[in-house]
Amino acid sequence: MKFTRHTLAASCLCMFASLSHAEADLPPHAQVDRALDEHILVLNAQAGMQIELSEQRKRGTGEYEFTLHGATYRDRLLEGNVQNDYRDWEIAIERPLRLPNKVWIDSDIGAAALARGQHALGDARHEASRQLLRLWFAWQREQAQVMQWQAQLDILNQQAAITEKRIKAGDAPRMELNQVNAAAAMSEVSLRQTKLRAALAADELLRQFPALPLPVTPALVEPQAITQPLPYWHDIMLEHNHEIGLALAEADFQRGLAERASADRLPDPTVGLKYTSLLDRKQRVAGVYVSIPLGYSARSANADSAQAQARIAADQAMALQRKVEGDIYHAYTHAVSSYEIWQQAAAAANALRHNADLVARAYNLGESSLDATLISRRQTLEATLAETLARLDANESRYRLLLDAHGLWTSDNDNHSPH
Repeated sequence: MKFTRHTLAASCLCMFASLSHAEADLPPHAQVDRALDEHILVLNAQAGMQIELSEQRKRGTGEYEFTLHGATYRDRLLEGNVQNDYRDWEIAIERPLRLPNKVWIDSDIGAAALARGQHALGDARHEASRQLLRLWFAWQREQAQVMQWQAQLDILNQQAAITEKRIKAGDAPRMELNQVNAAAAMSEVSLRQTKLRAALAADELLRQFPALPLPVTPALVEPQAITQPLPYWHDIMLEHNHEIGLALAEADFQRGLAERASADRLPDPTVGLKYTSLLDRKQRVAGVYVSIPLGYSARSANADSAQAQARIAADQAMALQRKVEGDIYHAYTHAVSSYEIWQQAAAAANALRHNADLVARAYNLGESSLDATLISRRQTLEATLAETLARLDANESRYRLLLDAHGLWTSDNDNHSPH
């Protein structure tokens, strides 16, 4: 199925309408914009954009400048038996002139350089967004595990209190309390380890994006299925890919340089005005002169080299498009599979939680052993952790898909924003 531009637009509207209700686990858009604007990748790309603007202005005006020449001479002239000294001088002003076809070529090169800078800025912002998303969910994973281990520790402490009551009532041996306390101690070790990893993840996130405040606890939202097929994502992500745009702009730039080098086989002439005063201003000379470089071998070699560079840039753009197409398939497949994995993990976790509740009630009634209770609690914890991580994987992979399609965290000045 081939998607038209109208089909893409309609799908984008539906996608963004649903997205606005499902971003509770992401930082607010305004905070993200500020954090991205202050990231080093974006700041460097903005500086590069200023360089491209300067280069475009330079190519528009040309690099040639007026050159002023001046000289003075002492002229000794023998007239009969008398030697006369005269002071002569001359002044000249000259400037190389670009041929008209080179002016047009330079204008095209400047436009290609400006497009390259714009795509470089968009690509830098996109890469910074990817980094932010990755670090954000890395912190969420660790913080969610902290919450799970804290809940497990609280449950084991409650279990220890119940076991102690049963011991006092003579319904359980004291060794069962030792078992519960040992399980609680192991859970506390795991809790401390996850707190350490969460602190390290938060530190890395805040070092890269200091303008992004972290919430106290992460919001775990329910993942959403990927309803659009692969051809939809393939078309929209290729259309809005800054990396490909940058490679194509670079190919256009190199192609322009090759055309300019080929045009330089015919050198630009230099036109000048000259005024000379001779014999103490008794003789005056004024005129126009033209000079043309006669060398050819170096210009021919430069043209051949520039053409080779242009071919390399064009081949790199084609290779990059194949790579991006592979990345699109990988991102789509990962998002779809992650959602299915989360569904299976959620079903397993719900079943084990229900079983753990039954075993706990049976233990309270004296109908089950402590070993069975602790095993069911441990299995429930592992299943809950697996479900939480699968939930985060599904959400991150879906957001990554939306991000690459320019449906997430698009700025107002982004020319490739679908909305």
